Amino acid sequence: MGQIATQNKMQLGQLLVAREIVTEEQIEKALSEQKQKGHRKLLGELLVEMNYCTENQIASALAESYGVPYAQVSPKMCDVKVLEVLPREFIEEHTILPLFKVRDVLTVAVNEPTNVFLIDEIERISGCKVQVVCTTSKDIKATLQTYLPTANVFVIDDIIEDEGLEDFTLIEKCTADISNLEEIAGQSPVVKLVNYLLYNAVRENASDIHIEAGDKKLRVRYRVDGRMYEKMQPPHQMHSALVSRIKIMAELDIAQRRLPQDGGIHVLAEGRQIDLRVSIMPGSFGEKVVIRIIDPQKVLFNFESLGFTYDNLQRFRELIQSPNGIVLVTGPTGSGKNTTLYAALAELNNEEVNICTVEDPVECNIGGINQFQVNESAGFRFSTALRSLLRQDPDIIMVGEIRDKDTANIAVQAALTGHLVLSTLHTNDAPGAVTRLLDLEVAPYLVSASLIAVLAQRLVRKICPACKTEYEPPTSIKKLVEKVAGKFEKFYRGVGCKKCRNTGYAGRIAVHELFVPDEEIMEMINDRASLKKLRSKALQKGMFPLQADGIEKVKAGIVSIEEILRTTQMVTVDAENSKNNPVENRKAKR
Repeated sequence: MGQIATQNKMQLGQLLVAREIVTEEQIEKALSEQKQKGHRKLLGELLVEMNYCTENQIASALAESYGVPYAQVSPKMCDVKVLEVLPREFIEEHTILPLFKVRDVLTVAVNEPTNVFLIDEIERISGCKVQVVCTTSKDIKATLQTYLPTANVFVIDDIIEDEGLEDFTLIEKCTADISNLEEIAGQSPVVKLVNYLLYNAVRENASDIHIEAGDKKLRVRYRVDGRMYEKMQPPHQMHSALVSRIKIMAELDIAQRRLPQDGGIHVLAEGRQIDLRVSIMPGSFGEKVVIRIIDPQKVLFNFESLGFTYDNLQRFRELIQSPNGIVLVTGPTGSGKNTTLYAALAELNNEEVNICTVEDPVECNIGGINQFQVNESAGFRFSTALRSLLRQDPDIIMVGEIRDKDTANIAVQAALTGHLVLSTLHTNDAPGAVTRLLDLEVAPYLVSASLIAVLAQRLVRKICPACKTEYEPPTSIKKLVEKVAGKFEKFYRGVGCKKCRNTGYAGRIAVHELFVPDEEIMEMINDRASLKKLRSKALQKGMFPLQADGIEKVKAGIVSIEEILRTTQMVTVDAENSKNNPVENRKAKR
């Protein structure tokens, strides 16, 4: 407090008159007003209220009066780490701003340097010598509004420095004539935060980013290895600016907040291009943003990396070499169906064949393959695109998804007229693809004549190799597994470590179920046999079910048994009552 001069101080009014900011007459009017109001307001406040001078002029005069520096404080002058020196409530209550700290000297911006008791209290709480800078309460509040809400959550600048975001670049068009909302979304903290979220999601191998607004709460979650986890909780006040920034990057309408919007962003991260698909939906507490991350480097273009067992891989490779027919890959959303199809296309790709795809959207560009993206709003649907594609002289056609009866019938007709068709369906198991096609009004005789094979798959999380540990599972689980796979010697799981964020899992691998209809099953399809009968017959003929495939990966120590039981259904009774269980049947065939 020693810096504040207490001698030879000029009165505020005298200083303002000496500086020719106000006149003697104006000072008299303000003093008269002050007496009428019972001294409830300071002279400086009244002078500003009466428009005789500005708040900055008052602060500058007060600084001169008390022999302290005057400054127009801005967020750039503030070291956000120093905000933690004083309690948040204390800072807000007294409208003060810790600016920076050098050794044991704390520089604090105040709007009333005459309050020596406040300065004594700051010294007591902080344990530092205090150096005062005089500024306006308006500047202090504006700076606090920028930094204080985030002080206890995260510091954007520190995060960016730690994460090395110099390797992250947005590929975007220049925008002109931006509105106020666009200006807010373009301010440095918002831009840095969005870049951090995108870059870090790519680095952590996240497949999706969810930005969700609640009642006075904003959270960001990543989906990694199929499971969601919370990344951070930015200040709720940043929600509108964050959404606007993402809309600008995706070239969407920032003024439209009542309808869903979809767009795309292209960024460079660590020297490679990453494609981002943006989906924005209006919600109860504001718009929710989901960003799907498509990293070409993470798309596996070879079957060996996809988790196929030796038998399934050899059989599937033979099937996709067929000159015509339809091969389907089934499973729920996010089960890696398109990745499997891309691997198949990469294997079939050569100069002697014309491969064409119809996708929504094109997730990964493959050299030498003609890829087309549907546009529902323009009327360019899967069925429309497929009809036109047949006039492009294709040998192999990949349809991103069979969604409706028109697409299903055209795909089947294409398979019957000399084309190899690859596509996906949403079914729980491989035989379920047959009943799904029948539901889409494809004639049974056309299904049996065109269907070569159905590959069902799921993605399961692999045990983290850094914390992989042998353990003894509950007796109930051991008995369940022994019904399918016989005696087990060892079980493994991940106990959790820093490398896997204490989940015990790192990366994913697929489990498969390959259904190949023979003549007997084709007759059953013609007779519209039930799904239960089709599945039972397929298991009797040696189809290796999803769970049994997963249990082989458990035996190999790649996957935990809990993960297989979580993601797959138990093998049917028909398989259990056969002479040997599915795993033993597979061994016998070998």
